[in-house]
Amino acid sequence: MEPIRIDHLEGHHFEAALPEGRAVLEYRMSGGRMVILHTDVPEALRGGGLGGRLVQAALDHARAHGLRVEPRCPYAAAWIGRHPEYASLVVEGPG
Repeated sequence: MEPIRIDHLEGHHFEAALPEGRAVLEYRMSGGRMVILHTDVPEALRGGGLGGRLVQAALDHARAHGLRVEPRCPYAAAWIGRHPEYASLVVEGPG
């Protein structure tokens, strides 16, 4: 996949804006943890790894800032399950 710019914007989300649409990962902060709520990729862009790139950007941000991650988004949780190098960031339970 060609390079895509993913921005971390105010309002607690990561975004990739492309001509085909805008892909977004939304989260909220709760007591030192990043709670990943939702990942949305336009239908025209699905299946190309963009959702995973958003999740990875969020997890890399969390790691760089010493945050733990609570993946409430099923897509993000499944992605983390396939990438054990990020498992140490995950916490369970309400946050």
